[in-house]
Amino acid sequence: MRALQRTLTTRGAAFAGCGLVLVAAGILLGQTDVTRVGVLLLALTGASLFLTRRHGLRLEVSRSVSPGRVAIDQRSVVSVRVRNLESSPTPVLMAEESIDYALGDRPRFVLPSMRPGAVREVQYSVRAHTRGVHHVGPLRVRVRDPFGLTLRTAAVSGEGEVVVLPRVVPLGAAGSLGSGMGSEGSVPHMVALHGEDDQTIREYRDGDDLRRIHWPATARTGDLMVRQEDRPAKRRAVVLLDTRAGGHAGSGRASSLEWCVTAAASVVAHLEGAAYAVHLLTADAGTEQHTRHDDSLEAALDALARVTAGADEGLRAVLHDASALTAQGGLVVYVGGPLPDDDAHTLAALRQPGSSGVALVVDRPSFGRVPPAVGEAAPAEATTASLRASGWLTTTVDAATGPAEAWAAVVAGSLTGLAR
Repeated sequence: MRALQRTLTTRGAAFAGCGLVLVAAGILLGQTDVTRVGVLLLALTGASLFLTRRHGLRLEVSRSVSPGRVAIDQRSVVSVRVRNLESSPTPVLMAEESIDYALGDRPRFVLPSMRPGAVREVQYSVRAHTRGVHHVGPLRVRVRDPFGLTLRTAAVSGEGEVVVLPRVVPLGAAGSLGSGMGSEGSVPHMVALHGEDDQTIREYRDGDDLRRIHWPATARTGDLMVRQEDRPAKRRAVVLLDTRAGGHAGSGRASSLEWCVTAAASVVAHLEGAAYAVHLLTADAGTEQHTRHDDSLEAALDALARVTAGADEGLRAVLHDASALTAQGGLVVYVGGPLPDDDAHTLAALRQPGSSGVALVVDRPSFGRVPPAVGEAAPAEATTASLRASGWLTTTVDAATGPAEAWAAVVAGSLTGLAR
């Protein structure tokens, strides 16, 4: 009964109510014509219900998004394929696609009647102005009778997603950050001493090129020896992103978290272009270690697209896991909000002697447009001062500073031997 009530429109409920009143009044008053009118209204309402509910609306929906990973403001085309699983033709369906608010208005379209097993495909485009993982689906369909007395709705399961990557801003030169950057993996002894063209010698193995036989070593050892070229080590960079809700302020695209995500994406892309082996560490409550480790630009951008504000424990897990990556040296880059003293000291210890550390610390009040909290534990100035005392290159970032300006500030600090 409730399902029938939900199916009736306001007009249908009025027709049914009037029909019942007219039938009762006609019987009580002995007016046959009035009774006939009431029966006609009830019959019309019942026929409309039958037409609307005679089809089970067993539909299969599949989606494809091309491209599935896009930059901000870039369009994606969503293809929706609807298949009729019933043994009878479908009525004309009015369909509406459920999509996240950031992707724009909900697409609406009409699906003509489909024979059993028939497939209809429709396409629409979406565009997002903010990074993130935006969902499309499920598909909601509506069936209305010709008289507008009934309306039946159903949601067909099936969803897709559009991954909108963070914006990447071109930065200045990375070579000015100093020497002692560390390396990715072990450094071959001969390469470390004499350069990339040196080679090591090993025993001959089946399948080795005979032109690589090293005859002096073969004569000396009595066994066939071949030359093996050593691959030079890559410089290593570890980028740490702070996603603590308490470390950021503001909302939407103007928040400090979004600024940090854009800056981290720009730093990762820039350092990889400068031949660094880049490792991005972010908090991830869905993993056992509560951190996510990505060592390629594509994976790093995907991780940054999915970043959301989290708890303070997430950053501590990131700092803990970063110690293993920075133990052999390398460039360390921190992008985030001000830190408590204990966390600031832990971060400072990640920079190994002879290596460089860079910190882009956001000034929360400038993003939140509110005065600093009374007794705030770690304002940006205190964090930068603590890191600077440990040999880090630091700069404080406000809402008016762009990632390229912040990066230029620390590069300038490395050139002059000073840090802001």
